[in-house]
Amino acid sequence: MLLAAALGLAIVLATGLGAVAVPPAEVVRVLIRGAAGLVTGAGDGEASPAARILLDIRLPRVLLAGLVGASLAAAGSAFQTLFRNPMADPYVLGVSSGGALGAAVAYLVLAIAPGLTGGGGAAAGSATGASAAAGAAGAAAGTAGAGELAAWAVAGARVLAGILGYGLVPAFAFAGALGAVVAVGRLARVGGRLAVGTLLLAGVAVASLLGAVVSLLVYLSGERLRPIVFWLLGGLSGAGWRDVGVVALAAGVGLSVLAAQARALNALWLGEEAAHHLGIDVEAVKRRLLVAGSLLAATAVSVSGIIGFVGLIVPHAVRMLVGADHRRLLPGAVLAGATVMIACDTVARVVLAPAELPVGVITALAGAPWFLWLLRRNAGGHDPWTG
Repeated sequence: MLLAAALGLAIVLATGLGAVAVPPAEVVRVLIRGAAGLVTGAGDGEASPAARILLDIRLPRVLLAGLVGASLAAAGSAFQTLFRNPMADPYVLGVSSGGALGAAVAYLVLAIAPGLTGGGGAAAGSATGASAAAGAAGAAAGTAGAGELAAWAVAGARVLAGILGYGLVPAFAFAGALGAVVAVGRLARVGGRLAVGTLLLAGVAVASLLGAVVSLLVYLSGERLRPIVFWLLGGLSGAGWRDVGVVALAAGVGLSVLAAQARALNALWLGEEAAHHLGIDVEAVKRRLLVAGSLLAATAVSVSGIIGFVGLIVPHAVRMLVGADHRRLLPGAVLAGATVMIACDTVARVVLAPAELPVGVITALAGAPWFLWLLRRNAGGHDPWTG
């Protein structure tokens, strides 16, 4: 209840904060009228500029931040138990590196053939894709051959973007993140079994390889891939209701699967052998957890870029509050992850307004000290894994 109340308060405060500050009572009134209009189909009846700012600009960004934080934290909780490793987080399977490679390819396509692209609108894609295209327009003249190849890539990307309801960059990022996870999963299959230790090592190796490829692309492409730097730092600018709908759908599917596996997660907490003796189909549970967690993380990465520490730190903090029972841990991680992400994104957009900081920088600044505290606490004889 406390975490739910904190999330509600964070949504109201974050929606009201900005260049035009709106009192919390007015925010609540506008949100209630907007929700009532949505239910009745009669519209919210609000025509004031403040109401439009709240409902059309701030609220979708706040909700998207909450969905991203909830997805990362829930995936982190599941992966830490699946790998039985307190250092595991959603990016351990190469999700971030795969997403970064996909985004880099998308920006390269935009740079080579800016006139061929369409769509857009998701956070990173809509915010920085346009600048990438504009900035690289001059370079396109000398790359006619590459432009033809890029046309095919764009045609395929348009199909994917249309299916996902995404812009070009988020669609590529999602495909890259999910492709990396699939590759890691196949590498980790030994004798028909999904070896957790091998899975973890394969994830680290694939992440390093893809990270190196991204660095090479950035080095060779120079200014053409300059926008990828902002994507790598994370951000939610340009968030719209379409992004909220896409991420909410993926989050609903992923979280439902994880919630259904809560008892199996409790058994896996004791170890695979113990879970097997308790009647758990360990291999089937591992596949479900991998697919659900990867879907949550890949979708979050596709709209927000790389957001560090939320999936790593939040599950530990919630475990210290509610214990290791996943029937309480998973809902707690969802609520806490959403609250933390909304708070960090609010700080990112208001602390230097009208300029905006990358939200990944804020999560790192807030998460790193907490992580170091956990390490020191562990050194003092307290196990952060057990709380």
